[in-house]
Amino acid sequence: MIDVDTATTAKPPVIIWDVIVTIVLLVGLIAVDAAISFAALFLVMMSDSCGTVAPCDFTLLTAGWLVAVIGPSVVVLATIVVAIIAMVRRRLSFWMALTGAAVALGVWGVGVALVYSAVPGSHA
Repeated sequence: MIDVDTATTAKPPVIIWDVIVTIVLLVGLIAVDAAISFAALFLVMMSDSCGTVAPCDFTLLTAGWLVAVIGPSVVVLATIVVAIIAMVRRRLSFWMALTGAAVALGVWGVGVALVYSAVPGSHA
């Protein structure tokens, strides 16, 4: 006969390699976030040509700048929380850090595209 108490409380084993790889990837993700957020700070210089070349859409420029600066950090924070929850529940979690990096870079790219679209004549 199966003991119901042990069957419901049994947890899968801890996957040591997954925990180590996830932690290393999350630290790398934080470094990537710091780098792209720092680079996004300089997007505000796109407004230097506004008024001399053509009128700019400052609302779009500001929105794009905020998306590029803050968006990746929000994605990284959510990724860290979800990965920690997965590790506590003993699920594979290394892929979450990789996915978080791709999404953070995508959000940053959307912000950069918005800034570029707000400044006429900036398309190279």
